[in-house]
Amino acid sequence: MLLSLDIRDMLIIDRLELAFQPGLNVLTGETGAGKSILLDSLGFVLGWRGRADLVRQGADQGEVVAEFALGPDHPAQTILADAGFEPSDTLLLRRVNARDGRKTAWVNDRRASGEVLRALSETLVELHGQQDDRGLLNPRGHRDLLDAYAGVSDQIAATRRAWTTLRKARKAREAEAARLAEVAAEEDFLRHAVAELDALEPEPGEEATLDSRRRLMQAAQKLKGDVARALAALSGEGAERMLVDATRWLEGAADEVEGRLDGPLEALGRAMDALGEAQNGIESCLDALDINPSELEAVEERLFGLRGLARKHSVLPDDLGDFAATLRQRLDVLDNGARQMADLARAEEDARAAYDDAARVLSAARTAAAASLDTDMARELAPLKLDRAVFTTVLKVDEPGPDGVDSVSFEVATNPGAPAGPLSRIASGGELSRFLLALKVCLVRGVSGITMIFDEIDRGVGGATADAVGRRLRALAQGSQVLVVTHSPQVAALGAHHWRVEKQVCNDITLSRVVPLSADDRVQEIARMLSGDTITKAARAAAEDLLHAGT
Repeated sequence: MLLSLDIRDMLIIDRLELAFQPGLNVLTGETGAGKSILLDSLGFVLGWRGRADLVRQGADQGEVVAEFALGPDHPAQTILADAGFEPSDTLLLRRVNARDGRKTAWVNDRRASGEVLRALSETLVELHGQQDDRGLLNPRGHRDLLDAYAGVSDQIAATRRAWTTLRKARKAREAEAARLAEVAAEEDFLRHAVAELDALEPEPGEEATLDSRRRLMQAAQKLKGDVARALAALSGEGAERMLVDATRWLEGAADEVEGRLDGPLEALGRAMDALGEAQNGIESCLDALDINPSELEAVEERLFGLRGLARKHSVLPDDLGDFAATLRQRLDVLDNGARQMADLARAEEDARAAYDDAARVLSAARTAAAASLDTDMARELAPLKLDRAVFTTVLKVDEPGPDGVDSVSFEVATNPGAPAGPLSRIASGGELSRFLLALKVCLVRGVSGITMIFDEIDRGVGGATADAVGRRLRALAQGSQVLVVTHSPQVAALGAHHWRVEKQVCNDITLSRVVPLSADDRVQEIARMLSGDTITKAARAAAEDLLHAGT
């Protein structure tokens, strides 16, 4: 609920403080007195886009402060939390407009963006008038309005869950189909490459081993001669014979030198053992160097095969095994693709069936609610002198989406036999106001926590029709808050709280002010609305009668 509105230096308002009340709040005044300025100022602090030249002539800046009362479950609390604000039972909005056009906003004394203000405004205030393109006249919002009237939040939630499941199933099938198509496009290559790799059966580290073996084989003939000569130098008549002779000669002399040759003899024994080990190693090497030319050819062929496939597939020779495994996995995708696609298609069909069921339930609820809304509208239109008009909620099949398959539009025919069409195109100004009011009366039942503002929605009607308009506005205000800018005395008389907007000229400066009216002041104001500038006794009596009838 809007508690107060504080306006400073906006257009022709220098300083204005208003304290609003629950129920039906009425603002009256002569044309041009500044009633629209109040709405412009309220729209400014709520972040609405409007006129740019708001700062009062001669002032450096204009400022508007609006205070709202919030319950713990008010939708604005969620927006505050999402924007990083602490929950509060009072919401204070402040916005400043500098002379150079810069705008600065605060929410509960913390800086805030215009986007946050606009998001809050959607939960705080509804503005309705003859140019209500942001509200009931906007066909894009008709489905939401019908859903709120129908109370189908559970059905919508079920439909959205089903839609999410269907969308995921469709994406999974499409992704798998794309993957299969990609693999199928290279099937010949994959099968040929896997066959080549399987035939070669590469092993990690094999390329280095083969390369070393090949170099050894290529150098074998030259190496073999040198190694053989080394073996001959160590054995037979070579080093081995000389060591044996030296040992024999020393052993013959050892007894005569009193142990002085024991150390050398032990060293020669060790040398003989080492010589034997060297001979064995050299003989083993000679065996390895005994190369069969066909074996060299086989080693070179395999080595070149490994390196050739590695270059062909742009991988390292040691990675050929892993590369082959990757190619086999891609082939497995292709070979098992039909079964996988069948499973995904079946999952998508199941999800589609579940979505269709949920959408069908939602459509049925909307259809029933549409018929109920049309009946309620017929009942509301009759007292508003639109008993010959026909209001119809039209449901059509639309593209499937998270909120079902229905498009919703409100259409009217103002006379029997006349073609029906959208509210904004068929109804005249006065008719449009009454249609909007009747529709709002039907849609707002059970809704609370929002301030509804009606800007001259009673324009073009009078007498009993104006009285019917006022009584519906008062009904809307029960348990909530309604602000009405009106020129109708019948509507004004039904208000629970009444302000008069008036314009004054002081020192050649025009200023607007708003005055709360007492009971006697209300009689005077309504009499003025009835008779004009000259207030007669008859006008006062008629005003008193209107006020008495409104109690």
